[in-house]
Amino acid sequence: MNYQSRFIANKQLKDLSTFGIGGPAKHFIEISSIEEMQSLISFCHSSGLDYIVIGKGSNCLFDDKGFDGLVILNKISFCKYEDTQVFVGAGFSFSLLGVQSAKRGLSGLEFASGIPATVGGAVFMNAGASGQETKDNLLEVHFIDELGNLCIFNKDELEFSYRKSPFHKKKGSIVAVRFLLSHSDEARSKQLKIIEYRTKTQPYGEMSIGCVFRNPQGSSAGALIHQCGLKGVSVGDAQVSSLHANFIINKDDAKAADVLDLVERIKNRVFDDTGIELEMEIRCIPYSNQA
Repeated sequence: MNYQSRFIANKQLKDLSTFGIGGPAKHFIEISSIEEMQSLISFCHSSGLDYIVIGKGSNCLFDDKGFDGLVILNKISFCKYEDTQVFVGAGFSFSLLGVQSAKRGLSGLEFASGIPATVGGAVFMNAGASGQETKDNLLEVHFIDELGNLCIFNKDELEFSYRKSPFHKKKGSIVAVRFLLSHSDEARSKQLKIIEYRTKTQPYGEMSIGCVFRNPQGSSAGALIHQCGLKGVSVGDAQVSSLHANFIINKDDAKAADVLDLVERIKNRVFDDTGIELEMEIRCIPYSNQA
């Protein structure tokens, strides 16, 4: 297939991010099936074309210059329920999956409700909330490797940790995931309580990238930042949320440089005041992976 004829030039990455930040991608394409993704990644490998795969861009800080390669938007969004199992495309909304499964009386993914990620992004980051992580109910992950081969990993073959997965070190793309859930009459009420709490305590009406820092062992990054008096502090249009201090919001036209400057100010202040070194949770996507 001649994928190059489908490439869109100079797609603004700020339009593909919940943060509203990022310059133009040299090439851009949407992919909606596993077979297409497999063929495209094989093409990229054989042609030496650098690429990144994204979902909702809810955990990506794109460079102000954009990306000097191909940005692949994963829109593989099927969803199939088989009793207590759900087999779902990596481009499917993780939040919607949490709502739908709870409505079906299935427990295990209630925490996903309100997390602005795709299923693939949630697995990639081992997203978590309310004491649960994506890995907890995982059965298997379908992954296209850098050569274009389809690999199926069982959960016991994969090593996850706090906001990390083995896919951070694998070139390719998650394309589908299977979860094992359980029947529960309380699933829907639990999911509604989670989304109610989240909307009250996090800046959902603002452009943001989710939690910026990992929680240090035995502590809360948001609480530490608040304790240091940093709520509302700004660099350009990047501002520490006054609602939840572990969120940075884009007030209008923030740049990646503003965000990174603000991140350094936060880290330095927290370290000076508490001795705790914060670690970023978000992914910074450089202009070029081949620099």
